[in-house]
Amino acid sequence: MVQGLGTVIYKVADLNRAKARYSSAFRQTPYFDQPFYVGFNIGGYELGLDPNQGVTVADPFGNLIGLIENPHFKLPGQ
Repeated sequence: MVQGLGTVIYKVADLNRAKARYSSAFRQTPYFDQPFYVGFNIGGYELGLDPNQGVTVADPFGNLIGLIENPHFKLPGQ
């Protein structure tokens, strides 16, 4: 069961360029910075940059959706 949405991940062709752009836009450095994934914490939400094609599914409208399971995620107040 999906309990919440807390992450947006963008597939990027040039990870270093995208990292520089989002670092400038949000005026912060990533909290996680590896060649396979860069993650920013933006107001308690994850903004991820992924240079690789991840495991995704298509919704009925053709939009690609990737799901991440976080067993430690709890909705506020739970």
